Amino acid sequence: MPRLFIISAILTLIAPVSAIAQTPVTVENDVIFSRTNGSAVLADIAYPVDGADLPAIIYVHGGRWRGGARDYRDALNVAQWAGMGYFAMTVDYRLVGATPAPAAYQDVQTAIRWVHAHSDEYGIDGDRVYLIGDSSGGHLVAMAATLGEGPYERVGGWDDARSDVRAVISVSGPYELNTLSWGDLWTPVEGDIREARRVASPIHHLGPGTRPILVIHSDDDRSVPIQQAVDFAAALDDTGVQHRFVHYTDSGHMRITDDVIEETLAFIAEVESR
Repeated sequence: MPRLFIISAILTLIAPVSAIAQTPVTVENDVIFSRTNGSAVLADIAYPVDGADLPAIIYVHGGRWRGGARDYRDALNVAQWAGMGYFAMTVDYRLVGATPAPAAYQDVQTAIRWVHAHSDEYGIDGDRVYLIGDSSGGHLVAMAATLGEGPYERVGGWDDARSDVRAVISVSGPYELNTLSWGDLWTPVEGDIREARRVASPIHHLGPGTRPILVIHSDDDRSVPIQQAVDFAAALDDTGVQHRFVHYTDSGHMRITDDVIEETLAFIAEVESR
C-alpha cells in the first residue's frame, strides 16, 4: 500500500511561487503505476484536498536513462505543485542497466495512461495533462510530444486508457541521439541500433501532431551540448508548432529550478489561453 499523509497546514512554497494561493494537499508515496514482467514501477503523487478539474503535471527524472530517481535533489516537488492546484506526479522508470531501451519510454507512456485512467478518482481534467523532464527526462517527454506512442508496445497496464498530453516542458534535454556523446546508452537488444536511436530522437518526428513544447537550455551545459536545443528550436520554428525556447548562458545542466518553475507556469498559461 502507498504511504499517504495529508498536509493540513498551509504549505510554505519556495520562491517564485510563494504569492500563489496555497491549499492543503494530500501526498501519496510509493504508488505502483506500472507492472511489467514482474517489475513494479513507483511514483509519488500529490493533489489538493477536495480538488476538481485539476491540471496534471508528470515529472520524468534525468540520469542518462541509467541513474537518477523520481525524488532526487532538484526534482519536481509534488506537494508544492499540488499546493498550486495541480495533480502532481513524479515517476521512476526502468533503467537501461537492467532493462534496455525503449523500456524507459514505455514506462513514461504507462504513467500518462495511469493518470488518464485515474482522472475521475483524483479530479483530473484529462485535457490538461502536462509533462516536464530534465536531461534524459527532457528527452523522454520530448518524445511524448513528437513521437507519441510510436512503434512501441503498450506495457505496464491501463491498456484502454488515453495516452495524449496537452504540452511538455523539456529542460536540458537531448533531441538527436546519434550525435549525443552518451546516446549509445540507448541500445535496444535487437534491430538496427542507429535506426533505433533515430526513431527515439524527437527532432525527426516534428509535424502537425506535435504537442506544444517549452525548450529550456543553457550555453554552458556540459552534458547535453546547447546545439541540440538550438537545432531542435530551429526545427520547431519551421513546423509552426506552438513552442518557446528559453536560452540561458550560464546556468549549466539545468534541473527544476525556480527559473524553470516560473517559465513552466508562464508557458502553461500561454497554452491554455489558446
